[in-house]
Amino acid sequence: MSRGVLVTGASRGIGRAVAAAFAEVGDRVAVHYSSRRSDAEATLRGLPGDGHVLVCGDIANAADAAAIVDASVAGLGGIDVLVNNAAVNLPHPLPSTDYEQWQQVWRRTVDVNLLGTANVSYGVARHMIERGISGRIVNVGSRGAFRGEPDHPAYGATKSAVQAMGQSLAISLAPYGIVVASVAPGFVATERVADRVTDEVRAQSPFHRVAEPAEIAAAVRYLATPEAAWSSGAVLDVNGASYLR
Repeated sequence: MSRGVLVTGASRGIGRAVAAAFAEVGDRVAVHYSSRRSDAEATLRGLPGDGHVLVCGDIANAADAAAIVDASVAGLGGIDVLVNNAAVNLPHPLPSTDYEQWQQVWRRTVDVNLLGTANVSYGVARHMIERGISGRIVNVGSRGAFRGEPDHPAYGATKSAVQAMGQSLAISLAPYGIVVASVAPGFVATERVADRVTDEVRAQSPFHRVAEPAEIAAAVRYLATPEAAWSSGAVLDVNGASYLR
């Protein structure tokens, strides 16, 4: 049966691959974007099947986060799966970042990665509860939550918080049949980090490469299946053995 799936930050990269992965199995996808409209439209055009919609908004804004959920519910007829993928990853190594910039990056990163994710999750979970939907929420976290992000400390901190939030929600939403889990990728071959994927980075994995977006999408799609219900609360490492814990 076709499900309604909201993917935040779906204009390119992992989000685009996730949207495609769900569309390929017949699901209807709400492709969310904040500023990259042309990229989001390209994602939408490339999705197989029909019933897909485009939704816009800055999840860092609480009103926008609520509107994104409402627009997705209206466009899809309901949300069965939420994939929290939208995030920012701005460099701010402490030794070379001035205090004003440090404050700005932390504020923006927290607003998008943590509070935005929390607010979208709230809206979708309440929708699921009110309609009696045994839904799925999958967060895209990061290996950096465990390994550390020396040049992007706010990113590592917020991804750790998102994964912890997912575990808390897994417990509180289980009585409603809602499953919550996270994936924790390492480096992925996306446009955003293309300039950072060096031979040294590839060598972090014994496979001597980084992930393709489709590999992360496959893990996300699995966690949204009925068979993965008992993985609620899990954080699935998808990093090619580049970091083991």
